[in-house]
Amino acid sequence: MLLVARDEARLAALAAELSKAHGTSARVMPADLARPGAAEELFRRVEAGQLTVDVLVNNAGFGTYGPFAGTDPAKELAMLQLNIVALTMLTRLFLPGMLARKSGGILNVASTAAFQPGPLMSVYYASKAFVVSFSEALSNEVAGSGVQVTALCPGPTRTEFQARAGIGETRMMSGRIMDARTAALAGCRGLAEGRALVIPGFRNKLLATVARWMPRSVVLRAVRHIQEHRSA
Repeated sequence: MLLVARDEARLAALAAELSKAHGTSARVMPADLARPGAAEELFRRVEAGQLTVDVLVNNAGFGTYGPFAGTDPAKELAMLQLNIVALTMLTRLFLPGMLARKSGGILNVASTAAFQPGPLMSVYYASKAFVVSFSEALSNEVAGSGVQVTALCPGPTRTEFQARAGIGETRMMSGRIMDARTAALAGCRGLAEGRALVIPGFRNKLLATVARWMPRSVVLRAVRHIQEHRSA
């Protein structure tokens, strides 16, 4: 396994945990994929190490919260760089090798946010809509090649995402929240089964379907309501 994220110490701890629990050989490559050019640099490091990537999991991403006119432009651009540009470039760089080997998989982590506009997180929701559209199109393009592309669309999931995005006190995060293991297993199974789109959880599937058929004005009001803080 090749583990990539910003925090080298946490990556090393995870690699040791995986090795102890599963006998897995894990290699650590720290990188900040929100930085322009980081995806290309990572690919060059992988090539220099003569490593073959059989399955690419594009999981890195973060969100920003608040009315768009008042958010930090630098954070919004970094989010687009990570959620869209790095994901697109890593897919573009590793996909040709998979196609040449007639084997491989790409799991792009999107969100149920992809299926409707998201007031108070407008750029994040839009970035996940890109991931779904992009992944579904690629899944069609590579059909029959031995390579599978899957978009995983979990709903609210218990991770560090909420704290970084500042949405821990919103109505959306109240009630039962899926754990990361459940979401990850659903994505892995969906990729293995050759599914282009995976939405784990009955409630998430229902809400994603309903959002496509309800009047847009109703969807916008509903999303705005759950995005607001519980005290609002």
